[in-house]
Amino acid sequence: MTKIFLVDDDVFFGEMLKYHLQLNPDYEVLLFSTAKESLAQLYKNPDIICIDFGLPDIQGDELFRQIKSAYPELPIIVISGQENISVAIDFLKQGAKDYIVKNEHTKELLWNAIVRLNENITLKQEVEELKGELEKKYSFEKTIIGQSESIKTIFSKINKALRSNINVSITGETGTGKEVVAKAIHYNSPRKNKPFVAVNMAAIPKELVESEFFGHEKGAFTGAAEKSVGKFEQANGGTLFLDEIAELDLNLQSKLLRALQEREITRVGGSQKIKLDVRLIIATHKNLANEVKKGHFREDLYYRVVGLPIELPALRERDQDTLILAKHFIDLFAKENRIKPLTISSDAKKKLLKYSFPGNVRELKSVIDLACVLAEENEITAEDISFYSLEKESEVFLDQQKTLKEYTTEIILHFLKKNNNDVIKTAKILDIGKSTIYNLMNNAESKKIKN
Repeated sequence: MTKIFLVDDDVFFGEMLKYHLQLNPDYEVLLFSTAKESLAQLYKNPDIICIDFGLPDIQGDELFRQIKSAYPELPIIVISGQENISVAIDFLKQGAKDYIVKNEHTKELLWNAIVRLNENITLKQEVEELKGELEKKYSFEKTIIGQSESIKTIFSKINKALRSNINVSITGETGTGKEVVAKAIHYNSPRKNKPFVAVNMAAIPKELVESEFFGHEKGAFTGAAEKSVGKFEQANGGTLFLDEIAELDLNLQSKLLRALQEREITRVGGSQKIKLDVRLIIATHKNLANEVKKGHFREDLYYRVVGLPIELPALRERDQDTLILAKHFIDLFAKENRIKPLTISSDAKKKLLKYSFPGNVRELKSVIDLACVLAEENEITAEDISFYSLEKESEVFLDQQKTLKEYTTEIILHFLKKNNNDVIKTAKILDIGKSTIYNLMNNAESKKIKN
């Protein structure tokens, strides 16, 4: 409902305008014959106010100034019997939304002016609501669920990232929530009202990456029927999130480096240089430093993009966060599917805590969604919890007849493979010395040579 104030000392004329406007059932129109009456009622928060220039108690220009002083954002339309152009221009300069002369066309002109204003008001309200939803949605302490010390460390890192435009590199196993953290940084930063553009490098054929990054001009290559704006331009003023950056081809890494160094790009097939103001956030499940040593990633690009490093912990390293996240996903499922909230039995909780979740938070959500579907009588039991085959693969060797040393070797090799041969990380997870792992690797290499 749009609330409109009409201030006019000509009662007949005012009633005519009120009647005409109220033909729209979404308009609530209040008519006042004096300026003082309208000022006394401003606490009712009108959406639009229409004032007559020639009022008996307060002149229209003075009433205009008083309203603007108290409610600077309130749209004001001035209606006057004067056709003096200089008066109209003066009101418009001071912020009046329209100046309408009293004649036989007044009611139509006022109707059209209010329609335009109402559209702007509605659009502004929608934008504010969307902003509010975004801020609520991406408030990182609500989006990143958990109370473990490792998650508190992540909160601290995010807060530090918000203090500047430094590039951010996010690492962690698949499913740990790298894009969630990237969005939390963007939507809590001064760039939150600008675009967040995400690109998964592993999903783009390498021959199309340059065009995806920088865009192309019409006719730049076969099939380029129209001009295309690249991801860098789309993200200008905002944040560009490059997921799985380790998959970027070496030749294209040099072009990315040049764009970051010069803070400008040129579309494929074009010559115009386009200035950039982009914050870069990268993510990968690989160890970029190791990729540099292997020659798979440029060292100069590595130092350019690493910025503030944030390493996301695996779910198995997050203490009781598994149960906190499980409850969050249960409540979310209930809300999205409009069912009563479910409880989770103690046996189901124990079963969740025993599992290592190789797929991390993403896998936990899938497990919980299925459990919510299978649950009877509003309670998730241990029987409703079903895991995927990845975990079973790591348990196969326990059914075989082997020595303790052989079991230990297989466990270490399993976690080395899972952590991309990161000895330090594997040693930390298994709580063993690095030398134990290095000796194992040396022995394995010696056996290969002898064979």
